[in-house]
Amino acid sequence: MERDLLTLSDLRDWSPVADAPAIRLGVIGAPVAHSLSPAMHQAALDRAGIAERYVAVYLRPEEFAEGVTLLRERGFRGANVTLPHKAAALARCDELSDGARALGAVNTLLFEDGRTRGFNTDGPGFERAVRVEFGMDLHDLRVLILGAGGGAGRALAAQCALAQCPRIALVNRDPAKAAVLAKELGARHYAADTRLLGPTERVTVAPWEERALAFELEHTDLVVHCTPLGMKLSDPPALPARLLAAHLLVFDTVYRADRPPRLVEVAREVGARATDGRALLLHQGALAWELWFDRPAPLEVMRKALREAQS
Repeated sequence: MERDLLTLSDLRDWSPVADAPAIRLGVIGAPVAHSLSPAMHQAALDRAGIAERYVAVYLRPEEFAEGVTLLRERGFRGANVTLPHKAAALARCDELSDGARALGAVNTLLFEDGRTRGFNTDGPGFERAVRVEFGMDLHDLRVLILGAGGGAGRALAAQCALAQCPRIALVNRDPAKAAVLAKELGARHYAADTRLLGPTERVTVAPWEERALAFELEHTDLVVHCTPLGMKLSDPPALPARLLAAHLLVFDTVYRADRPPRLVEVAREVGARATDGRALLLHQGALAWELWFDRPAPLEVMRKALREAQS
């Protein structure tokens, strides 16, 4: 089986190629063909002298449960999990790390002794990426999260709360989902702190409307975008340039293989410092590697592979 993209049918009709490196790792998503994870992790495997392959695995939501079971049965070491499966992955794990439980999503699977263990490296990887890309500690920043209702948005919001960010504004197309998360984060991480920061609470919810966003951005240092908007070339920026200012830090979890997502482009046009999802991909991927192999990840090799994959 020499394909670089597997489907559920491939997993059902498993026929590995003799004398070829075994496929033991992959990234599960829908869509997933665009992912740079295979290039990054394959470079790390090759540098470490590990004769295994890392591939993309396309599973639709209704295929996810069976697919994870088959990956374990086919001898996979583990897998990364991306959109739209991070929340669903929680239910497919026999064991959850404290981090996955706290962040409410799983992005890394480890198959071990016939069991599926779930972890979340998005949160700590995000915190590392903010420090490396912007030279700032997350706990010092007031954060606005766009798309706080899904797996990635929920996980990064929870990481911000774990870091005790002075303020977290949650923005979602469905405000009810953000309100549930705000209540949970407030009760779990800020219950003992009744301070107000000016006119705002520590964890707040705002509608995805321009007037509300303009107000929230006046009380924000770091904007984090967690929706798929920007993956297509035709997508508009998640925020219009007129709402952005040069003092903002902008972290878009989206990345494209050919150019920066539009939010990153318009943020840079107004003088803001901005980075895309490659930074998160790198650092969460390095943490996943350490879970799979119990050794430090070849970070610079992985960084170089990401850069070359987009050149």
